[in-house]
Parts: sequence; structure tokens; C-alpha cells
Amino acid sequence: MTVIAITVFVVGYALIASDRVNNSVVALTGAAVLVALGVVASDDVFYSRDTGIDWDVIFLLLGMMIIVSVLRQTGVFEYAAIWSAKRAKGSPLRIMILLVLVTAVASALLDNVTTVLLIAPVTLLVCDRLAIRAAPFLMAEVFASNIGGAATLVGDPPNIIIASRAGLTFNDFLIHLAPIVVIVMVVFVALLPRLFRGSFGVDPQRVADVMSLEEREAIQDTRLLIKCGVVLVLMFAAFVAHSAIHIEPSVVALLGAGVLILISGLERSDYLSAVEWD
Repeated sequence: MTVIAITVFVVGYALIASDRVNNSVVALTGAAVLVALGVVASDDVFYSRDTGIDWDVIFLLLGMMIIVSVLRQTGVFEYAAIWSAKRAKGSPLRIMILLVLVTAVASALLDNVTTVLLIAPVTLLVCDRLAIRAAPFLMAEVFASNIGGAATLVGDPPNIIIASRAGLTFNDFLIHLAPIVVIVMVVFVALLPRLFRGSFGVDPQRVADVMSLEEREAIQDTRLLIKCGVVLVLMFAAFVAHSAIHIEPSVVALLGAGVLILISGLERSDYLSAVEWD
């Protein structure tokens, strides 16, 4: 382990001295290698015994938010919203149901707050085209986001905090909470017509405007979307197997974010745009 640590340090120092690679990229890559290879444990890296701050939680959130920032550049969230509206054939109730389901699934896989922030602008666009109130749709998406986010360890910040302190794994949440979340979502969808009664009237001409939207035009970077898909599949495989491979979810999220930053070629302002620094 000492040899690995020294080697990484020397290589990193040489790259920094060469001034050919961004210093922060070199430092973070070197740190990621040391943690991924088990030279230093996640608990030693991320937990502050002086302040009691669990940086495992902070950095898992940071990694997922960066991944969402990269995904946003592909236009996939706008695609999902327009696809939902068209598959619903302009029916406001069916649009709400599909947007709610898209939001719930996305919130289980990504940070739920960020998911709502990405789905909301397209919801406003669709509601504007239909000339109907957006508030009921946004409220329904917020509810769905909270429900869907409970299904996995990475879906909601409280899940991450609970898992970190209680020693729960990604699979613990998936096995015990995901089935309950599915049941709650079925009930929630069934209640939508009652909860938002009077929100589904629409002018047929407006429906034609929504049907004229082309979802494929929302995809801005197909190659980046494919890369994101591959990285996300590998990440969630690592989340599921983390107890066997002994790599914490925070490290998996940061490694996934780092890989996407490197292969996407995005500017810093782009891949940090969805990070909630507060």
C-alpha cells in the first residue's frame, strides 16, 4: 500500500509540475485512486471526528449532483417530459400521471430535489401550451419525487444520512423500501383525480399545439447521453455490490462524476450547475 501511495503521489506531483493537466483534476484523480484501491478507508477520508460532520453524505450528494449536471446537458429530462405529454395525447390527467411516474423513477436513481428542478421547466412549457394551471402539476411532481426518492439510498438526502449512521447498504433500501414505494405510488396515482379535481379541462386546439412538439429535438448530445447511460449502469452495479467490493457509495458517486467530467469535456460551470452549494 505504501508503494502505491508513493507512486500516485509522485505521478500526481509530476503532472502538476508539467502544468499540462488541470491541478484540481490531478489531485482529485490521485485521491480517487487511493480510495478506490483501498489504500485509505472511506471513513478516514470523509468523517471529521473534530466536527462530527459525515463527509460521506456530503460527497455522495456532490457526486450525484454533478452527474445530474452532466445529464442535463444531454436534454434527456426535456425529452422525457415531452414524450410523456405526447404519449398522453394531450390529456392533462394522463400527462400528470406520466410526469409523476417519470419524476418518481428519476428521483429514485438521482437526487430528488435536482430532478424536480429539471422536470419543472418542461412542465411549465407543457402547461403553457395547454393553457392550464401549472401549480397542480408541480405539486404532484414534488409529492412523487419524495415518494420515489425513498426507494433507494441515493434518492433523498435523509436516506443517505440514515444509511451512513446506521450502517445500511444500497441493497437494504432497495429490498425493504422499494416495494413499499411502488405500492404508495399506485395509491398516489389513483388519488390524483381527487387531489387535483378541476385541473384537467383543456382546449382541443391547445392539445394540437402539444402534439406538435418533437421530443427528439430535445436531445442535444446523443453521444454524451450514451456515455452517461454506461456510467450510470456501472455506478448502480457498484452501489448494489458495494458490500462485496468494499467501496462506499460516496466513492462510487465521486468516481462516476469524475469519469463523466473527463469524458464529457464540459466546462466547470456546466458540470457544477446543478450542485446546491448551500
